Amino acid sequence: MPHATRGGFGLGLRPPFYQAAAVGEVAVDWFEVISENFMVDGGNPLRILDAVADRYPLALHGVSMNLGGTDPLDRDYLNRLKGLVERVNPVRVSDHLCWTRHGGHHLHDLLPLPYTEESVKHVAERIGIVQDYLQRRILIENVSSYAEFTENSINESAFLSTVAKTADCYILLDVNNIVVSAHNHGFDAESYLQNIPIERVQQIHLAGHTVQEPLLIDTHDHPIADPVWELYRQTIHRLGEVPTMIERDDNIPPLTELLLELNEARQISQRALVA
Repeated sequence: MPHATRGGFGLGLRPPFYQAAAVGEVAVDWFEVISENFMVDGGNPLRILDAVADRYPLALHGVSMNLGGTDPLDRDYLNRLKGLVERVNPVRVSDHLCWTRHGGHHLHDLLPLPYTEESVKHVAERIGIVQDYLQRRILIENVSSYAEFTENSINESAFLSTVAKTADCYILLDVNNIVVSAHNHGFDAESYLQNIPIERVQQIHLAGHTVQEPLLIDTHDHPIADPVWELYRQTIHRLGEVPTMIERDDNIPPLTELLLELNEARQISQRALVA
């Protein structure tokens, strides 16, 4: 890998600041890009990507690998992803611990899995196929959810941890998603952290959510809420220094505002490391 895998603060690369990033004018340590946005054969997206990759470390983050689905893994998708990996040599490659496709149809959502030993085996096998093909470990992200399967036999954090250990992959810990799901399902967010293996967490996501009583909705269109900041502080205190980024996908504010929010994350992390 071309850059250190631990530490640093980044943003999701989004169109409003493509041009500033392409000329190296954004004060971040790294960018995360949505893999599918750049799995194309040419044109402006790849010109932007190449320019940004020349100036910043990049992480690739996918939303449609369908690691938990029962459809066969999409070989064309994996071919394109591998080409993108070879093009930018990212510091990390990640996707979600969920299913996104069924019967050949993309569902355009990140849907939760049943938390069972059978699911652990199924997902770990598919992660193994992906890792063998890409010749690198990937990160799996915990998703936010609004419903649960009645056959769940273990809790979500134990499921995430067991899949990561069984597949020998890493974890992308989304702190906002923990807060959202803890509220929606009534579990304790702090206890969730205690099940997470420190050595597996290689990246953290922070984001905002929407209050839509009785639920919290993971919308990425608001500033980061106080409960998310507090859980982030606890996360860094327990895990140590971990690369952290802010996801903002809608109602995107001026870049200066995002950078101020990112600086707040940096300050919280610094305080948590010495507490």
